[in-house]
Amino acid sequence: MYDVSYGSSNQQKFDLYLPSNRTINTKTLILVHGGGWTAGDKADMNYVTNIIKQYLPGYAIANINYRLATSGNPAFPMQIDDLAAVVAKLKSTDEYVISDNFGFIGVSAGAHLSMLYGYAYDANSNVKMVASIVGPTDFTDVNYLNNPTLAPMFEMATGVSYAYNPGYYQQLSPLSRATSSSPPTILFYGNQDPLIPTTQGVNMHNRLNQLSVYNEFNLYNGGHGDWIINDQLDAYGKLVIFVQNKF
Repeated sequence: MYDVSYGSSNQQKFDLYLPSNRTINTKTLILVHGGGWTAGDKADMNYVTNIIKQYLPGYAIANINYRLATSGNPAFPMQIDDLAAVVAKLKSTDEYVISDNFGFIGVSAGAHLSMLYGYAYDANSNVKMVASIVGPTDFTDVNYLNNPTLAPMFEMATGVSYAYNPGYYQQLSPLSRATSSSPPTILFYGNQDPLIPTTQGVNMHNRLNQLSVYNEFNLYNGGHGDWIINDQLDAYGKLVIFVQNKF
């Protein structure tokens, strides 16, 4: 089912893939694309859709678009509201014949949204796992705040500069919002990522360990997801096994 609407905006649509043998116990993986909160499209996640269809055929898939941030129209809380609306749509439509259990797989900004929603906004505990592929975890990181290229991107996303509202930056950081009841999480990062410092993944891993939240941390030799093919295949394999074992 392509371009299913879940809101009044043309950007509020998702593609839904339902296994033919599904039941009310079928779980759904929600895919969230990246693009710095201001760009990107669900088509960017088609490769993940294909992996799930091949290796996890018993799962439903919702590959989503969300409203993109623009000047004067920040990402937050708009994009978190969109994730909540997707979950509500999937839960409320009986014809889908799926359970209320969801897992999130996000890339870059989409990984940030997936963690933030799963850790801080999942009021009904429907999120049972999160996968972060090169996702930002700490908006207060000096590597962002002091970077003339990245700082404006974060101001566009938040709608405010860090100097004016540091507490808001912390509120939007999965690192600060994780709790002991956060869902199992798998983390994938590159040690030469020009956008996401290695510390973002390492610190998230350490924080989840402190909270006794099951997590797996994977660090590859490369940049922002552009790893050598063997590392990409390793990441996909670990993701599949994680879903099978923890979701």
